[in-house]
Order: sequence, then C-alpha cells, then structure tokens
Amino acid sequence: MQTKKASTNWQVITGGPSTGKTTVINMLAERGYKTTIEHARHYIDTMRTEGQTVEELRSNRKKFQIGVLDMQIEQEASILPQDLVFLDRAIPDAMAYYQFLKLDYDEKLLTAVKNTSYKKIFILDRLPFTKDYARTEDEEAQKKIHQLIIDVYTSLGFPIVSVPVLPPTERVEFILKNIE
Repeated sequence: MQTKKASTNWQVITGGPSTGKTTVINMLAERGYKTTIEHARHYIDTMRTEGQTVEELRSNRKKFQIGVLDMQIEQEASILPQDLVFLDRAIPDAMAYYQFLKLDYDEKLLTAVKNTSYKKIFILDRLPFTKDYARTEDEEAQKKIHQLIIDVYTSLGFPIVSVPVLPPTERVEFILKNIE
C-alpha cells in the first residue's frame, strides 16, 4: 500500500511503547520546535477525568482505537503542510495497533492513512521495558507492537530513519541531523 510522499514537512517520532518518544518530543519542544502530543495517553487521561478507568477504556478495544484515531486525524488536519513539526506518533501507527489487537481496518482508518503524507519517519529503538498506568502491555507485547509499527511504515513507503539507543540529548541531535 503506497501513499503519497513528502508533500508535508512533518517528521514523525514513533516506535513501540517504552521507546522514549515523549522524552524526545518534549526536548524538541524545549528547543522551540513545533511538536504534537501522543493521543493514546491523552485519550486515557481525558476519559479518566470523566470517571472511566484505564481497564474500562481498554476493554472496548475498537472504541478505544477509534477515539485515539479521531484525535490524531483532527490534530493532523490542523497542521499546515509547510510547517516543520514533530509528531508524537501519526495516523499509520493506528494500523499497527489494529493489527496487534486483531481488529479489522475500518473505512475511517483506511481513508485517513491514504491521505497521509510525512517527510520522514524516525523510529526510536526500544529502551528497557517500563510499565505505567497507561501502558498495559507486557514486554513481549511491546516488542510485537514495535515491529508492527516498523512493518506498517515500511509497507507505506515512507522514508524511515532508525534512531539508536543513545542518551536523550544525543537522540535529539541525531534526529535533527537527519531532517531535510
């Protein structure tokens, strides 16, 4: 499944759970770059303030994925194509999660992916396993999700740069040296 390429200046920071995406995004924001938030955690936090538990949210896997996808679609629609922006995950990440959860792709996801365009995909290599309130996956699941993300972006034909495990500041420098 090929998509259009490089008609935006958007750089995606992605990888499986526990790869340091949020740390890198926050450091890029501190340096003055435009960045976005990661929507799965934002969706969980939003729903928790409305009284739902993480377990309740995750129990309806399809509803959860659609909620996160809706937020991601809305966010990407609000960004100007010429803006240099670093996205904490992007719409195609949803394809990896649908695969992981054994959910069929729906028309909303397929249409959204078909209309995506990213300049470069930075996939952060995995860090040591960590778990928190929003991460419910075990280490094996995290590895599988990470590989699915790599497979999805590869199949879509976007330019991919693997970001090695380095201290956070060096990871940011590595990414900045590899943007065009």
